[in-house]
Amino acid sequence: MPVTEIPNLIPAMPELFMSIIIMVLLMFGVFSKADGSEGSARLGNRVSWLGVLALVLTIVIVTTIASGSAKTFENLFVVDAFSIFTKVLVLIASILAIIMSLDFMKLNGGMRFEYPILIIFATLGMMMMISANDLMSLYIGLEMQSLSLYVIASFQRNDQRSTEAGLKYFVLGALASGLLLYGSSLVYGFAGTTNFDKIAELFAADAHASAGLIIGLVFVTSGLAFKISAVPFHMWTPDVYEGAPTPVTAFFASAPKIAALALFIRVMVGPFGDLVQEWQQIIILISIASMALGSLAAINQRNIKRLMAYSSIGHMGYALIGLAVGNEAGVRGILIYLAIYLVMNIGTFACILCMRRNERMVESIDDLSGLSKTHPMLALGLAIFMFSMAGIPPLAGFFGKLYVFMAAVEAELYALAIIGVVTSVIGAFYYLRIIKIMYFQEPSETLDHSSGRELGMIVTITGVLIVLFFVFPGPVLENAAEAAASLFTG
Repeated sequence: MPVTEIPNLIPAMPELFMSIIIMVLLMFGVFSKADGSEGSARLGNRVSWLGVLALVLTIVIVTTIASGSAKTFENLFVVDAFSIFTKVLVLIASILAIIMSLDFMKLNGGMRFEYPILIIFATLGMMMMISANDLMSLYIGLEMQSLSLYVIASFQRNDQRSTEAGLKYFVLGALASGLLLYGSSLVYGFAGTTNFDKIAELFAADAHASAGLIIGLVFVTSGLAFKISAVPFHMWTPDVYEGAPTPVTAFFASAPKIAALALFIRVMVGPFGDLVQEWQQIIILISIASMALGSLAAINQRNIKRLMAYSSIGHMGYALIGLAVGNEAGVRGILIYLAIYLVMNIGTFACILCMRRNERMVESIDDLSGLSKTHPMLALGLAIFMFSMAGIPPLAGFFGKLYVFMAAVEAELYALAIIGVVTSVIGAFYYLRIIKIMYFQEPSETLDHSSGRELGMIVTITGVLIVLFFVFPGPVLENAAEAAASLFTG
């Protein structure tokens, strides 16, 4: 009998470590004694901090074991500078999401130990997505992420909005997964392989693609566009963001978006990179539609979580400009944008989590009236994030958009860049309206003054990073450039 070669496990060490941690934490939670609600809450907090420690160790492993580009498991799994950069962003988002949840869960009956485990499980799926080098490993990672997200969206079982959000996300997510799987089967049928490297070699030798393969690519693009909530596959986003628990919404708006967009980039510029003329117009259309809807639909929103949902749709539209460019400069612009978007988004949701009245969360924008008089530091933090999201210089959000627009201009996609600038100006209206409500309206009912120490630290750190980005942009710019280069040089 032939001896099966043992795969090189070093490139997949972070994922293997996380798999072991998930099983250990699950056994620890199941077999620990937790008498009553207080005991259950203490157990949940303990598991949460152990999960945070595990994710920090995973970042250390991701950044230390990898050098150059490596593939394993019969080329199903790839590690390169691109995957390292995006994995670190996803892991940071997951760490902050767990920490932000502690205070919220305390107000809502205490942390349950399953919650941080589900977040870590979803993070494992995202990391597999980012390193996918085959349509099969892509799908496995995507479903591992999605199944965990469906559960945590409806984690507050006694809240009708939360269960409704989970059900909507599940039904529409299953439809998107079906589209993706059908597109993958068409690509396999017409290309004869599911491996990204072999598909790329096929088109490098002959850039002509059959109609069936293009149709398959359209279905794959549709499934991935759903995961980043790009128009016209955005319909689930406002309802799920509003209904899910606020820390879960913060997680949805950051880590899964980064992972799905990283996967989108890898699929488009990797196996289908030589077909850029075939898919570029589709990405341009999706980008313009997302920017337009994100800018216009948010204007009439009075719920801040729904406003952030439309804001995230718009931000994904700006990021897709870089993908439409289809070259190294465009991908570099996306990665810079994602790093800045992560910090802005987490900081904003940390401010939202501080909005409480009589120990209950409030979500209405009108509840921010006069916040500068009652909570000046919270108002200052939220104002910084709103200015940054609007793209006001010299804050970090301005530079995120600048690099994406510069890539479009260099590629002579002038119309796309102009539309991006115009929609950015329109979108600035609803960001500045929040600042106007905080600073120029009289307070109605004051919010609670107490908020978790962890939330205060997150708001402070993210606010400082946004303000001082223009002083120390080097680490993000250099690592983003190296990550983009690795994707094109292989």
